[in-house]
Amino acid sequence: MSSHSLFEIFVSLHIMGGSVGLLTFWIPVLGRKGTRTHVQFGKVFGYTMLITGFAAVATSFTTLYDPVGTHPDVLKWGDLRFADPAMVSGVFGWMMLCLAVLTVNLAWHGLLCIKNRKNHLANRAWHNLFLQTALLATSVVCIWRSVQLDYLMMTSVGILGIVTVITNLWFLYKPNLRREDRLKEHVKSLVGAGISVYTAFLAFGALRILPKAALSLQLWAFPLIFGIIAIIYFQSVISKRFAKASVSTRTDQSISTKYESESPVG
Repeated sequence: MSSHSLFEIFVSLHIMGGSVGLLTFWIPVLGRKGTRTHVQFGKVFGYTMLITGFAAVATSFTTLYDPVGTHPDVLKWGDLRFADPAMVSGVFGWMMLCLAVLTVNLAWHGLLCIKNRKNHLANRAWHNLFLQTALLATSVVCIWRSVQLDYLMMTSVGILGIVTVITNLWFLYKPNLRREDRLKEHVKSLVGAGISVYTAFLAFGALRILPKAALSLQLWAFPLIFGIIAIIYFQSVISKRFAKASVSTRTDQSISTKYESESPVG
């Protein structure tokens, strides 16, 4: 089997998984939180992202192995920079690999936040820590290759990966973790996975529709801006909910204490 045939198989798997993820992403995001529908479709989205991400990892490795053979029609997209195999391996190899690992990292981390809600130390399992190491390594390589190729978009993806690792490790090793921290991390991770899959769709998927615009930084900015706004919004909702619950609890305790102090003894 040729490298191109193998590449096409992984791409097909990636597209099938990504299509499900693109649709199911909106159900838990827009629906009422904590309901059965939210939980079920959230799991579908999370596990679909794992499949999509691992398929993208496979396409990245086949590209790195044979950049020209896996992308024989690359010049039809109208960007002469891709006449250089190093550019093909850089963008469709290393940058795709960084995005793929980012997607897997965020999806798995977000699912673990809920699965291990009663045992936070379980979030530090070897597989989750390995994903942090893998994302850090691919992000650094992505930035390094971007400098060599003078391609700013790769730098942006690498920086996003490093920021993700930092925030993930902050959550994993934060002392005195609160319940709202877990929920905020869950939101950050799975919305972040959604940003990743929509970014990949607009970039690599749009190559067949709008080849000249597909790899522009402006096009990539749309899902990132939306995702950041969504994360900030939902995290603020969580903060307000817990702040309100805390005030209510203190009020109840104050009333209870006052009642007990005023009650006759004996």
